[in-house]
Order: sequence, then C-alpha cells, then structure tokens
Amino acid sequence: MTTLRTSNLAKLQHTEFDVLIVGGGINGAVSAAALAAKGVKVALIDKGDFAGFTSSNSSNLAWGGIKYLESFEYGLVNKLCKSRNHLMRSYPSTVKEIRFLTSIQRGFRMPAFFIYMGTLLYWLMGRFFTAPPSYLSAKKIKAMENIINTQDVQAGFEYSDAYLHDNDARFVFNFIRSSISYGCIAANYVSCQRAIRENGKWLASVKDEMSGHTFAIKAKIMINAAGPFVDALNQINQQQTEHHHVFSKGIHLIVPRLTRSNKVLTFFADDGRMFFVIPMGPVTCIGTTDTQVDNPHSSVSSADRQFVLDNVNKRLSLDKALSVDDIIAERCGVRPLAIKGKGGKADWVQLSRKHAIDTNKNDQYLSIFGGKLTDCINVGEEVCDLVTALGITLPYKDFKWYGEPDDSVKHEFMHRAKLMNLDALTPSTSSEPLTLRFWRRYGRNAINMLEKIRENPKKAELLIENSEYLRVEIEHAAEREMVTTLDDFLRRRSKISLVVPEETILAAPGLKEACEILFGDEAQAKLDEYKTLVAKQDADKK
Repeated sequence: MTTLRTSNLAKLQHTEFDVLIVGGGINGAVSAAALAAKGVKVALIDKGDFAGFTSSNSSNLAWGGIKYLESFEYGLVNKLCKSRNHLMRSYPSTVKEIRFLTSIQRGFRMPAFFIYMGTLLYWLMGRFFTAPPSYLSAKKIKAMENIINTQDVQAGFEYSDAYLHDNDARFVFNFIRSSISYGCIAANYVSCQRAIRENGKWLASVKDEMSGHTFAIKAKIMINAAGPFVDALNQINQQQTEHHHVFSKGIHLIVPRLTRSNKVLTFFADDGRMFFVIPMGPVTCIGTTDTQVDNPHSSVSSADRQFVLDNVNKRLSLDKALSVDDIIAERCGVRPLAIKGKGGKADWVQLSRKHAIDTNKNDQYLSIFGGKLTDCINVGEEVCDLVTALGITLPYKDFKWYGEPDDSVKHEFMHRAKLMNLDALTPSTSSEPLTLRFWRRYGRNAINMLEKIRENPKKAELLIENSEYLRVEIEHAAEREMVTTLDDFLRRRSKISLVVPEETILAAPGLKEACEILFGDEAQAKLDEYKTLVAKQDADKK
C-alpha cells in the first residue's frame, strides 16, 4: 500500500535521532523541513494524517493580520505583513495576491472612511508590496460586484492580501515532502503515547494507529508541535510551560460558485467579526465563525450553519437564498490561541494568533503554541536557532530550506511542457492549464511526471470527474505522498472532496481505479472505509 510509510516505520524503530517532532501541522512541518535541510537527523510523527486538524481547516488565506490593527498590535501586524511578503516572494506560484472587496454597513462601530484609513496604514506596513487600497461608494461597490446587497451599505474599500492557490493542507504537506527529501523520517498515523527522559535522551513510546503495533523512538531533543493538543501532550510528558492554549472554533461552508469574481468579498458579520466569501476554484467558501470552545474536538452545529447562511443571505443579493441543501462540504477546526498563565476566558478582540515557543533546557524539550500559516517560515528559523542553543550542530546552518525551485529548474520544466504541448491535454473541466498546475503542485517532481505522460498518454486521463487530478498525479501520490486512507487523498493531498459533491465522487467510474492505484490489494477495503466515513458525516449533519 504505502511503501514509503512502511519503510519509514522501520527506520523510526532502528535509528537514533537528533530531534523528534510530534505533530505534522504547519508548525511541525516547517520545523522538520528547516532542520532536515540544515543537516539535522529528524523524525516526524502525527497521530492522524499530516495537516489533518487545524492546518486543513483555515480560510486558505495568507494575510498580514489587518484585524489586529483594531487592537493596536502594530508590531504583530508589521511582522505578519513582512512574513506574508516573504511567502509571496518565496512561493510565487502558490501564494498569490488577491483583492478584498469590503462593505461597511450603516451603524457599524466605526465609519467606513476611518477603516479605509486603516487599510492605508496596512498597505504602508506591508511596504507597498501589494496594489494600493481604494475607497468605494456603495454605488461603486454595486457596479463592481452586483451580487452584494448594498441597501444598508454606507461605503467600502478594496485592499490586497494573499491566498493559497491550492488548499492549506496541500501547502503544509509540501513542507513534509521537502523534509523527507532532505532525510527526515516521517510517518502519519503514529501517536505518541508518552515520552520519558532517560540517560540524557528522550525515549518516546509510540503506536502505529493502523496496525496497533507499539515501539520506541529515541532522540536527543523533543519538539511538541501537536497544535491544539500541545497541552495534553505536555501533561503526559510531565512538562510545565509558561504558555497554554485556549480554543476558538471556526467553520466554513463550501457552496457552488456564487460569483465569477476572483475577489474575496469581505463583510462584518452580525457578531462584529470579519466574514468572508472566498473564491475557491469551482466553488465558494463562506465563513468564518469565532466561538470559544473548551477542547480541540469540535464539529459544525446547526447553529453554526445557520449563522453562516443567515449572514451570507443578508449581505448578498441572491436569486435564491442559500440553504443547507446547497452545502457541498464543511470545514471545521479550532484555532489554538497562545496565552500566558492558566485558565480564564479569552478576550477575542484582544487575542491574536501570534506564536510562542517555550523551552525546557534541562529536558531538551520545545513546545510550540499558536501561530499562523503566514508566519511559518519564521517558526522554522526560530526552531533551528533554539535547537542550536540546546547543543545540536546544524552542519548546513545557512542553507535556504524553503521556496520554489530556482529558475533553471522551472525553465527546464516549462520547456519540456511546451515541447509536448502539455496544455492541450488539460481537461475541459479544469480551471487552469496543466502546465501551471503541475509546476505549482509538484515543482521539480513535475518533470518526471511529464516523462510518464510522454511514455504513456493514458496517464493524462482524468479519473474522477471535475477533480482536476490525472492518473499520473494519483500515481505520484501513491508513490511519494504517504496516502494512508482515501480521505487523505481526497481531502488533504487534494481538495477534491471540498469542491466535488460526495455523491459525484462516489459515483465516479474511475474512483475504484484510483483506489487500486493508491492502495493496491486493499483498494476495496479503503473504499468501504471512506463510504463509512461519508455516511457518518452525513448522519452528524442531521
């Protein structure tokens, strides 16, 4: 099935590592990518799939934190804007500028022009890296985007931020894939049961969640990057920290595409929080909510759905109001918010997503709290500095571990793609040419995929209708992306289950063949497992 995972499980048991990272979300992924590229012997495990929790339930935005201007966190906004620009420069095919068209209702807590002045400050703090903001009358907003209900709009504005062209989980996984290429031994569905410090090293007792087999991993340093589960893991490992997490639940609803505009329509919801209508390929993503919850496990409630539907129906002029029947998919995750001390209700206006890393020097143990995808490169660099301070030598400490391949690789790929007229093979349902998509998703690995198509044109066939994934891409996922369940592929390596209705996926003639490519002899069992998951999710919605 997943030979890479099987091989890595064996290596985890028989290798002594410099660093063991627990958690394969964005913080763990960049930590592994940075350390491995700089020559550190790294192990990475996650109790579920990589990017399987918070890191696959975001708004798919890489933004500079404009909302934190209201709470006067100018230092944080400045840092996040700088980080956003750095991401856009480093990943020009993936992290792209997008315009936000914002409408301000009459009676809002601040005048529209005053908020517009804030966008100018935001642009300034963003070092003029994006297009400048513009102030808009309600009439101008209606002319630009007829779908917006401007009846109670006083005015608005446009400004720029960034978004992830592919989904957030795919972006995170590419860091995992990069870390593996640099020698990291990574495995999903491996949970840390407990870890003890023994003879100056960590001995972690772990469990393969697929087989039930338990074994030990040895490492000099342990990094707790378990996202919303950092506190729980610290308690198991008897670690006291300065910070801890509180949780905010956010949900998004995925519905059919509401407008051809490629702008993010931004409003303030009834509770005063920012509310987005985000283009996502053939669909629209709407949200988000912001509800304090007591633990990381959350689900979309009827009240959550109704809140989002009520807000979008109120703020858009739709021919037919959106209802539960229009929902293609849902995203629900908790934001782990880092605060000092213990207990207490969080002030959601004041609390931000900035990260914190607590270090136990005696135990050689790091805990990463909070954080945003926008700031991920800084997290990777900071972890490298902290690991160095704990005594681990980075043989290639100045090596650049992030970013797209250099221009020579890109030119080679583009030249080969033109020679074989790759774009002519683009499926009619695709939202973009194959050349752009292959490069963005696979980088230098796309060159080998071109050769496979050249040798066998059938590999350019679309197996799942409207999925934008060819046979060669599914083969690549089977070989190199540690797909362990069908949901891993449909929801996180790709965004198929976010943009294609589940009934269409299950009825696709090529789904069984895709399972055979991904799982071999286990294809039917994995397909049945996915059907059970879908049935459970449908039941939970009722």
